[in-house]
Amino acid sequence: MCPPADFEGPRRRVLPRGESLQTVRLSIRRFEDSDVESLLNYRNDPEVAKYQSWDSCTEQEAFDLVREMDATEPGTPGEWFQFAIELTQTNTLIGDCGLKTEADGHQAEIGFTFSRAYQGRGLASEAVVRLLDYAFGELNLHRVYAITDQENAPSVALLERLGMRREGSFVENVWFKGRWASEYLYAILRDEWLHKPSEGADIEPQGGTT
Repeated sequence: MCPPADFEGPRRRVLPRGESLQTVRLSIRRFEDSDVESLLNYRNDPEVAKYQSWDSCTEQEAFDLVREMDATEPGTPGEWFQFAIELTQTNTLIGDCGLKTEADGHQAEIGFTFSRAYQGRGLASEAVVRLLDYAFGELNLHRVYAITDQENAPSVALLERLGMRREGSFVENVWFKGRWASEYLYAILRDEWLHKPSEGADIEPQGGTT
């Protein structure tokens, strides 16, 4: 069994307040109070919420999320961290992505949510690539995985396009929003990600931290 991350490997770096993960078009950062209106707009869209664990979001829940993330650090074992995704050109919040580091400190689950107005432009791929670079780089994780509903075709396509391996196919394994849902499990290892072929814009290095 691998020992806890606190006892081996380099010291984990977090995302300091005021800094962000940059891509060609995006700034991936901590949530701010000014994000609440945009957050409510897309999280209360039934189509956006269709495959998410939530159905809607109240103003209080949105402010609670901002406060919770302000007190949380990316890479904390056993905790989710939600990153705000901002379109740099307009300083508009267009979605968020999450990273839940497992208790062992070496593996993590990722998830992502985008406003409908900004879907279909390659922005989700751009954000997830940068998140994976961060997870395997600054956080030095060993393995990252994602779980998606088999009916969520855009999510399935994104994960496969990024080279994540389908490790599991579960049939009606979870009761979800009034139905038995089937899910796929995708994953990729640090060495696989760092040595992936750089074919196509969607999987090229996406930038740094500012």
